[in-house]
This record gives sequence, structure tokens and C-alpha cells, in this order.
Amino acid sequence: MTAEQVKEAIRNVPDFPVKGIQFKDITTALARHDCLCWMKDEIVKRFKGLGITQVVGIESRGFIIAPAVAMEIGAGFVPIRKHNKLPAETVSVTYEKEYGEDVIQIHKDALNENDVVLIHDDILATGGSMAAAIELVKKLGVKKIYVNCIIELEGLPGRRVLTEKGAEVDCLFGIEVNE
Repeated sequence: MTAEQVKEAIRNVPDFPVKGIQFKDITTALARHDCLCWMKDEIVKRFKGLGITQVVGIESRGFIIAPAVAMEIGAGFVPIRKHNKLPAETVSVTYEKEYGEDVIQIHKDALNENDVVLIHDDILATGGSMAAAIELVKKLGVKKIYVNCIIELEGLPGRRVLTEKGAEVDCLFGIEVNE
């Protein structure tokens, strides 16, 4: 399995969730055992041995591979969820998306100053949701933060936005926005 083969398994959905957005649907790659294993194994290779104690997945597609990565590297899994989805006391961040505004939350006691965190999501586009996730995790005073996405949409400012915030950004592969 190669990155190119996984890229070929990803479906484009035009005008979703709004007109003008070319949505990269990873569910077609996730449905293939070989692609799913390659994505998980590649992330594990890149982050095993870095002392990561918690893998944080961003709702909802970040929940798919993050727990498997956490198990493989000997870490726990912590979800970042949309507003009012977590049952205990939370910390929140509001951010702008390509097509609106959103609020994400994490449990206030989910992380601490001893944690080394890997934040994972499926796609890095404009960087809004990942930047918000970084801000949220920083509020809990963790020791170090790593960032990983499966796909980087090339030609969009996501990587620049995150590196300007001091994040180390790792993506398994890039896809042109109109590809």
C-alpha cells in the first residue's frame, strides 16, 4: 500500500456541505482494510517513541483512527467534541470555518501539564478547526503538542496558519484542492 493508492481511494463530493466546496470523503478509503491499516500504521511510525501520553481526536472523523493510534503507541484517547456533546465540565473555543462558525469543547480534566499530546484529524484545509483544537489543548497546560492529519489540502492556508502558531504539522499526503 502506498500514499498514492490511498489517495485514489478517496472520493470527491462536489458542493458539500455547501455549494463551492469540493469535499474529500475519506469513508471510501476507510472502508478498505488495506487503506485503513496503512493510514494507522503510517501515523504510528511517525509518532511512536515521542513520549505521547494522549491522542486527541477532533469530532468526528478524527475519532476514527486516533483511538487505534493511541492503542498502538501506548497512549490514551481524548475526544474534542462539538458544543454540548460532553457530559462533564468543559473548556470551549469558538472559531471560524470556511462556511460558518463553530464551537468545540474538551473535558476540563482530560489533560494536564504532564501530557504530551498528538492532535489528529482527517483533513487540514484552512486550519481553523485544528488551530482551535490547539488553543483548546493549550488551555489545559500540556507539556508538548504534535499535530497530524491524513490529508493536507494543498493551496489552502492550513499549514501556514498552524506553523505561524508554532505547531509542528505532519500530514500523510497532500491533495490539490481541485484534484
